[in-house]
Amino acid sequence: MLAYGCAVGPDFVRPKPPAVSRYTQGKQPTETVSADGQAQVFEYGANITEDYWRMFKSPPLNAMIREAIEENPGLQSAQARLRQSQENLRAGYGVFFPQIGGSFDATRQKFSPQKFGSSSPSNIFNLFTASATISYVLDVFGGQRRTIESLSAQVDQQNYTTQAAYLTLTGNIVNAAIAQAAYRAEIEASEQIISFEKELVELTETQAQAGTVPYVNVLSLKSQLLATEATLPTLKKNLDQSLHLLAALLGRASGEWLPPPLTLEDFALPANLPITLPSELVRRRPDILASEAQVHTASANVGVATAAMFPSFTLSGELGQNSSDITRLFDSAGTIWTVGTNMASPLFQGGTLWFQRRAAIEAYQASLSDYRQVVINALQQVADTLRGVEHDAETLRAQSEALVIAEENLNLVKANYEAGLVNYLQMLTADNQYQQAKLGYIQAKALRLQDTAALFVALGGGWWNAEAKPAGE
Repeated sequence: MLAYGCAVGPDFVRPKPPAVSRYTQGKQPTETVSADGQAQVFEYGANITEDYWRMFKSPPLNAMIREAIEENPGLQSAQARLRQSQENLRAGYGVFFPQIGGSFDATRQKFSPQKFGSSSPSNIFNLFTASATISYVLDVFGGQRRTIESLSAQVDQQNYTTQAAYLTLTGNIVNAAIAQAAYRAEIEASEQIISFEKELVELTETQAQAGTVPYVNVLSLKSQLLATEATLPTLKKNLDQSLHLLAALLGRASGEWLPPPLTLEDFALPANLPITLPSELVRRRPDILASEAQVHTASANVGVATAAMFPSFTLSGELGQNSSDITRLFDSAGTIWTVGTNMASPLFQGGTLWFQRRAAIEAYQASLSDYRQVVINALQQVADTLRGVEHDAETLRAQSEALVIAEENLNLVKANYEAGLVNYLQMLTADNQYQQAKLGYIQAKALRLQDTAALFVALGGGWWNAEAKPAGE
């Protein structure tokens, strides 16, 4: 009863899930508009696979993520810290077992009877002592159990932190891979536009030499050409940086490894989007679960601080042998032993223990507030990405239609320009419209893919459901 008495302090209770039934105001979207020939369906309550990135059906992407999971230093660090917390927990359990020790002393002493008023001569002798000790802490008020509870919660926290690192890593790789494909497409489109504009400059120069158009038309078209060429370095810089980022995410030096060249056609747009319900999100997002584990740690620490204000009890014993002759050390006449109990109780420490407990309570309250903030942020992220995917489809549909019209208009105006039926200003306008429509289409297509991946990450990535099949399969 003494060893397993009450445990002072609060017993941890998991925070209640948010009392919300939807992520956004208004009607919840059930599917997106059809854009680029495809609509996406939102499947509320469906499972997300652990390897959600496979829904993009890109073998090069899958290969990069497999390698990153094995080689990324940040993820390896998180895994090592998880193992560290597990070993600390195992070490903490040792307090529930008797602590046994042993010692051996060999001393040579000079004893003088004169200090006791005797005139006898001094005596020099040897003393040999071998003993074993045992002690056991009686966890009467549960301080040790609360300490173990805290260590166990720290293991949970680090486990979920590791899952969050894993989720962030995979999400960043998907985003960077799509980004580099988009930059390649923008560079290719810009180079095609530059080639087209060079043809216009050559045609207009020929017309100017023939005296059919003023030379100012040539200068205007050259200015447009130079402006388009000026966009290429920035796009190439962005492409290089996305490649460097991918190398770093895979644990590689930028100068030693080059990611595979990807195009937007290397990614399939997931048609079915499984959506975790708001009430379940707090059990799915690893950052929320890590914050919950921090609340548990803080709760247990209140118990530790409370138990420190009560007496502590220890049982102890010692059994040994001593002798002035080492050859007779283990004779029965030299047996010594002690057994006893110890109670230590704080009486007055200037309020230290009281205020330490108050500090632990405030830390617990702070962890609850942090938890609520993490939950609110998570709900916001899901709402943002959910609406983002919905509106991305609308943007892509508009950009796709704009591109078709701009291309038809450009071809028509170019033919009329070559025939001398329209002036260079109309040609410049048509060229600008096509350029903006082409780049806008590429950016909208990439953003739709990226926001789809961001939605999976915001929903927790499906790490808890490793065996689930993709929604719609």
